[in-house]
Amino acid sequence: MWLDRAHMDVESALRTTNRNMIAFDLALGSGALFAPDATLAALGHERPSPDARELFRRSGPVWLTFAAAHAVTEIRGRPEDWWALAWLRGTELATDILWSRSSAFTRPGARAGLWLAGVGNLAMAVGFGWLATRRPARRRLSLRRR
Repeated sequence: MWLDRAHMDVESALRTTNRNMIAFDLALGSGALFAPDATLAALGHERPSPDARELFRRSGPVWLTFAAAHAVTEIRGRPEDWWALAWLRGTELATDILWSRSSAFTRPGARAGLWLAGVGNLAMAVGFGWLATRRPARRRLSLRRR
């Protein structure tokens, strides 16, 4: 009985995380595209050089694609959606850790935050993969014809 409750709590936390990642990736992607200097500053990065700004801006569509993937999973919630999301988050395990090596991250804690992003991506990859193996407690919205 308590194990079922613990699973439901974990499932609820993962579903909440998925919804939060829609907003986070939407903000990050939009910020990278439309306000790269301000977004980099919020992440603890010094004023970027022109090439660094454009490389960061180039990542905006990627983060917007992540937001779309989280939104599709929120709406449909099919096992294959959760598997795809687990894989997608798995591709991001080391990217922020590699980025933390940039000498332009000068705000205290900025590098640690990027390392924690890698840990967060690992937790999401494992958790979303686990959700893919569970029978849905409830169906959110079916886009299929009956």
